[in-house]
Amino acid sequence: MAPISIKTVLISESVDRRCRAILEENGIRVTEKQNMKKDELIAELKDYDGLVVRSATKVTADVINAANNLKIIGRAGTGVDNVDVDAATRKGVIVMNTPSGNTISAAELTCTLLMSLSRNVPQAAMSMKQGKWDRKKFMGTELYGKVLGIVGLGRIGKEVASRMQSFGMKTIGYDPVTPPEVSASWGVEQMTLEQLWPQCDYITVHTPLMPSTVGLLNDETFAKCKKGVKVVNCARGGIIDEAALLRALESGQCGGAGLDVFVEEPPRDRSLVEHPHVISCPHLGASTEEAQARCGEDIALQIVNMVKGKNLAGAVNAQVLASTFSKESHQLIKLGEAIGVVLQSCTSSKKPFSQVQVTTQGDCMKSSTGFMTSAVLVGLLNHDSGCCPNLVNVLSLATESGIVVNQGHCGSNGAPDGVCRVEIVANGSSFKASGSLQGEVPVLLELSDSVFRQPVSLTGNLLFFKASASPQLLSSVAGVLATEGVEIESFSAPTDHTGDLWYCVGVSSLLQDLSALRPLVKEAAQVTM
Repeated sequence: MAPISIKTVLISESVDRRCRAILEENGIRVTEKQNMKKDELIAELKDYDGLVVRSATKVTADVINAANNLKIIGRAGTGVDNVDVDAATRKGVIVMNTPSGNTISAAELTCTLLMSLSRNVPQAAMSMKQGKWDRKKFMGTELYGKVLGIVGLGRIGKEVASRMQSFGMKTIGYDPVTPPEVSASWGVEQMTLEQLWPQCDYITVHTPLMPSTVGLLNDETFAKCKKGVKVVNCARGGIIDEAALLRALESGQCGGAGLDVFVEEPPRDRSLVEHPHVISCPHLGASTEEAQARCGEDIALQIVNMVKGKNLAGAVNAQVLASTFSKESHQLIKLGEAIGVVLQSCTSSKKPFSQVQVTTQGDCMKSSTGFMTSAVLVGLLNHDSGCCPNLVNVLSLATESGIVVNQGHCGSNGAPDGVCRVEIVANGSSFKASGSLQGEVPVLLELSDSVFRQPVSLTGNLLFFKASASPQLLSSVAGVLATEGVEIESFSAPTDHTGDLWYCVGVSSLLQDLSALRPLVKEAAQVTM
């Protein structure tokens, strides 16, 4: 990946001091400014390349679209539901988080709430402070032998399972991503949600907040649970339907709830917080010294490593970049963009594009197809009005433009290795180009069935023209260029000599007006690489 320049970072929330220290040690200027309102954040952010947040800052589409210099948003914690990832992607802004930074802290708080629910510890402690001694009122139950349902078997769900198994709990769970054989290896039997609900004495949720998980526990699902089931949410507010939970608590269908998160934080509706069978915390899942130090350090190191071209970790919207941190990938990206630029220039009068097919050829490019496709699209769309494509946003931009993008890979089968072939369709007509690397230089091998005798070096000023072969063609073109004060530096002709073919001339400078060539050629285009 071409290095991304991050010179300034705004930290908008309280993050461990190691975050700032690491960034500044690596030459990045850091400003910390907390508790900004939306308009203040928009005004402040325009001067920064990067933004580091926790969970309180709402990085909305308005904020992102107003920040023209913004290149990266770093969330020092798990999840990114306070960041409009789609808007960031369209803007070409990388969004990253630290998925493992608060795993242990969140898992430990979950276990704390499970234990507190089973023995009424907070209520008993408060009663003692009020001078009471109510032993019978706070009769509890053992966790031993009880069934714990874990919805979401990622890092935190796994850690909760291992800890609660030590109490003798049976752990069952559900996760649409983690394979059942994997969760079985750490003692969790997977099943469908319909199978899970009726078996659980306790339920804890550890999923992201997304359309499919909003209201996951609701009136219907509570009705399927055992009477008196206890639930814990240390993940995201809204996974448990708060109104349904209150109804279940009032009816006794739910025997208690441990809540660290709410739909609105802090919650103005205090019905759940003040309910006698609810233990609530002010979003403390990541609030340990260790988690904050880990998250702050992790997000800073991830940003620094990306800037230095070492690797990309924690990115949630730029997976295509993960395999672009080598010298070879940098060169291939340049090749893809250059092919896209040539096709864009030579077909500018034929747009709009409707389809793009990118095919990589040979074992050496097997892992490059994804980012090569994006690189080609960057070259193709780079001159569209109001469009600023990069590897992060270009697929989204292509989709929004109605372009169908396909990619594939094939073996060499005797053909040259390390070739990128591109075909675009514009207004029903097909145009093709293929290229490869010669040493570290991208070269064009073919343009719309014109195979060049000598590959075109995709550097400097290039003039492409389509014409019928004739002995006088080059001298005639040279005469026009000379009249315009342009010198020929190289010339590439096609191997074939029949029909209308593409030629390429390396020139000292671009022509001010291509119309000077019209009497000699059918089509003409020029680019600077």
